[in-house]
Amino acid sequence: MIALGILGWGAEPTRALHYLLILTALASLLGAHLVMAIGGGDMPVVVSLLNSYSGWAAAAAGFMLSNDLLIVTGALVGSSGAILSYIMCRAMNRSIPSIVAGGFGGVITAGGVSDDGVERTVRSTTASDAAVQMAYANRVVIVPGYGMAVAQAQHAVHEMTKLLEQKGIEVSFAIHPVAGRMPGHMNVLLAEADVPYDQLKEMDEANSQFPRTDVSLVIGANDVTNPDARAKADSPIYGMPILNVDESSSVIVLKRSMNSGFAGIDNPLFYDPKTAMLFGDAKASVSEITEELKAL
Repeated sequence: MIALGILGWGAEPTRALHYLLILTALASLLGAHLVMAIGGGDMPVVVSLLNSYSGWAAAAAGFMLSNDLLIVTGALVGSSGAILSYIMCRAMNRSIPSIVAGGFGGVITAGGVSDDGVERTVRSTTASDAAVQMAYANRVVIVPGYGMAVAQAQHAVHEMTKLLEQKGIEVSFAIHPVAGRMPGHMNVLLAEADVPYDQLKEMDEANSQFPRTDVSLVIGANDVTNPDARAKADSPIYGMPILNVDESSSVIVLKRSMNSGFAGIDNPLFYDPKTAMLFGDAKASVSEITEELKAL
């Protein structure tokens, strides 16, 4: 409306540059306002939406300039970004309008204290104990997340995986569609480390294996393993499909700290009696576990 209001004023050739600068400033304020209202686990969707917007803008410019190539490439970028946004929304059981209307809510629960005020205990472990636990397992499932990407730990994880397989342990990777920044993020990182594709299990297949899993090793994943998505109706992520790592016999979680994930909420998995936390940089922790496995 503001743009239309100043259109007549800026139509005069001598004012065209001023009109363009004012319109650019208004567009920047609008974009910042829309994005700042969105947070938590919705951010990957926002990034994809912005990518889609840029494509449609390029296509519109192509029509104005009568440039067929710009129209086609802009339409491809816009449509691919929109499709990717839709896929991520499906994976999180949310809709694009609800995301644009404003995030998860950003409520952070204090670590160690439940909603009813009951103090909870976190059980920590060491690389040596984690190595022993996995060395005597029959099946180990590795659940990678954004923490693995930040630490660039994929090569160390592959080395650890090969060592476990040499000991006769069945190893697979459980991949959530929105683990990391966008769909396929974990697949790309693990492919870069030469992890065999048949070891990567999509969410539905992985969930069927967790009840028969001895150890689940969660590397920097948070919201995609949060049981509140299944059990807590008032949780901001309730209804979001997750990896059911809590159904395995034991869980080892590699994290830097007890900080919450993208959604800004606490994860009760960390306080489960069968969960052990190994704090530190993911790459360093995996390397320590690997060295301990070599010594066994």
